Amino acid sequence: MIMSLTPFTKQQLLPQEEKLEVYRHKSELFIGIPKETSYQERRICLTPDAVNSLTSHGHKVMIESGAGLSSSYTDKEFSDAGATITKDTKKVFSCPMLLKVEPLTMEEIAFVNNNAIVISAIQLKTRKKEYFEALTKKKVTALAFEYIKDEDGSYPAVKSLSEIAGTASVLIAAELMINNQFGKGLLLGNITGVPPTDVVILGAGTVGEFAAKTALGLGASVKVFDNSITKLRRLQNNLNQRIFTSTIQPKSLLKALRRCDVAIGAMRGKERCPVVVTETMVEHMKKGAVIVDVSIDTGGCFETSEVTTHENPTFIKNNIIHYCVPNIPSRYSKTASLSISNIITPYLLQIAEDGGIESAIRCNKGLKNGVYLYHGILTNKAIGDWFNLPDNDINLIVF
Repeated sequence: MIMSLTPFTKQQLLPQEEKLEVYRHKSELFIGIPKETSYQERRICLTPDAVNSLTSHGHKVMIESGAGLSSSYTDKEFSDAGATITKDTKKVFSCPMLLKVEPLTMEEIAFVNNNAIVISAIQLKTRKKEYFEALTKKKVTALAFEYIKDEDGSYPAVKSLSEIAGTASVLIAAELMINNQFGKGLLLGNITGVPPTDVVILGAGTVGEFAAKTALGLGASVKVFDNSITKLRRLQNNLNQRIFTSTIQPKSLLKALRRCDVAIGAMRGKERCPVVVTETMVEHMKKGAVIVDVSIDTGGCFETSEVTTHENPTFIKNNIIHYCVPNIPSRYSKTASLSISNIITPYLLQIAEDGGIESAIRCNKGLKNGVYLYHGILTNKAIGDWFNLPDNDINLIVF
């Protein structure tokens, strides 16, 4: 019997084919930014600095004239940063890649070229089935800000806009409390010898956390209610101080609402935000107290909430001032634009570096998560279930 002198099998000793890495070619992007036409939308996806960063990498950016005005950016600033400015809306929509804050309208989809790439918010609650069908016909690849994930599994765009909404909710309440016609003329702060203002926050997510940070920074006394102990624990750790936290129990919530000067709704629900405060509870609140319902985007968590606009933001019901404007970040359009721009620019540079959207979503899981239409194929199960549309797993299409 011949002893084998090699540890390898006969199969392993046969010449193997060598696998070489496929060389990635950088691609040039041609980005179009149309003017926002949606009601009350004042933000823009890229700031002049971000445009400068893209153009200096050899990419082209075309912006519709006046697109940045409501965020306090002039056409000249964009032009100096290297963008092409045009008044021709159709020309902007014919760019291979489109950036928008709000989702496209049906009229705008008609202008879009086949196989275009669209990056915008999706706002699923306000979409209709026709929207996805129209994009599918055009074989569009679409990404949603809300679905793009970071390395740590969080959603950077949602988080960042929630931070703005949370901080803003307290500042808005502070303004409304000095409202001469009906406000209580109270200063939201802690003045020596004067009892601090009482703020009740419903929800301990990002909005709730930043509302609490701002209120505490101004010296108010803060109470946070949420049904998730984990969220409440995280909130206390992030605030670096012990504050009143409680699960939502009608008795303790009513007690807190009766005493508070400001109540902020920052709850989130799977499909609709749960209504936690009934009209009877609101009736028990102090006259002239302020309710800021940030969750109005998904229906509101106060039974008395009704959608208002940035132009007429408040109404008075049961002697309580209600502020129920959806899309609060749009009120702080420049800050919100900077925030969106800083999140999206690195992704755009990454897409170009990887050689286009196809290879970028192969390399970047977080970006892949943002894709809900790939060349007209619906790849998001939640959307498929919601609108009863056939969907495919993106991992079976792109690998």
